[in-house]
Amino acid sequence: MNWISDFVRPKIKKTSTKEISENLWTKCPECGQMLFNKELEKDLYICSFCGHHLRLPLQKRFEILFDKGKYKTLTLLKLQEDPLNFKDSKKYTDRLRGYRKLTGHNDAIEVCYGDLGGIKTVIAALDFSFMGGSMGTAVGEGIVKAAEFAIKTASPLIIISASGGARMQEGILSLMQMARTTAAVNQLKERGLPYISVMTDPTTGGVSASFAMLGDINIAEKGSIIGFAGARVIEQTIRETLPEGFQRAEYLQEHGMVDIVVSRHEMRNKLIKVLQLLLNKNINCD
Repeated sequence: MNWISDFVRPKIKKTSTKEISENLWTKCPECGQMLFNKELEKDLYICSFCGHHLRLPLQKRFEILFDKGKYKTLTLLKLQEDPLNFKDSKKYTDRLRGYRKLTGHNDAIEVCYGDLGGIKTVIAALDFSFMGGSMGTAVGEGIVKAAEFAIKTASPLIIISASGGARMQEGILSLMQMARTTAAVNQLKERGLPYISVMTDPTTGGVSASFAMLGDINIAEKGSIIGFAGARVIEQTIRETLPEGFQRAEYLQEHGMVDIVVSRHEMRNKLIKVLQLLLNKNINCD
């Protein structure tokens, strides 16, 4: 008989290894440093080690741009979900259902309106976490409605792009959105209303070849990849090594395709100043 084990039972139970949440840390894709998520969120998803701009959640982007983080969301028309009955490894309708559950959004675009530096402004933003921000009929409709609402309210329009391009599951209907969105932006310009394009990482394909490059002022977040085809595809096609920094925001600014490159910390103030210049206003912002 063991007196200790039989009569003096330990009060501390055996503990299993505590499961560590995967949501505590994020690895910077640029420098590889592990970033504590709470600190990363406070710093607007910018790496504290190398300054790399990680992708920003859609709601967070609206909050940091609009005055006091307050805005209203424009309800978009619900379109036919799968006009081509497309299926690859899974049905397109199943993919949409999965991404809606993951993101909480109906599609890869959201349109909001509110005050930006005291100026009534419409902002449409693409969500890269929804099928890579790809442009299908829903995104095209969102851009068109954003432009129409800006015209109706005589407000400037800002479109924030983050996209891999056209949505292959919608075929030619997706490519048609390039023409639709371009026409919508031109209608806005014809009425003398400012259109500012903000390009974030990445802005590529049919989005960069349409409304993203048509701003009265084209602004890019620091370090963003912006272009049509990928760098590897271009190298394989022309069989030449591309220059360092090719397709980065800073490279495009040097070559005249982007007007301003700005850190995310300064984006709100820069947009306010640009709007004030375009509208010939001087309004104090909160």
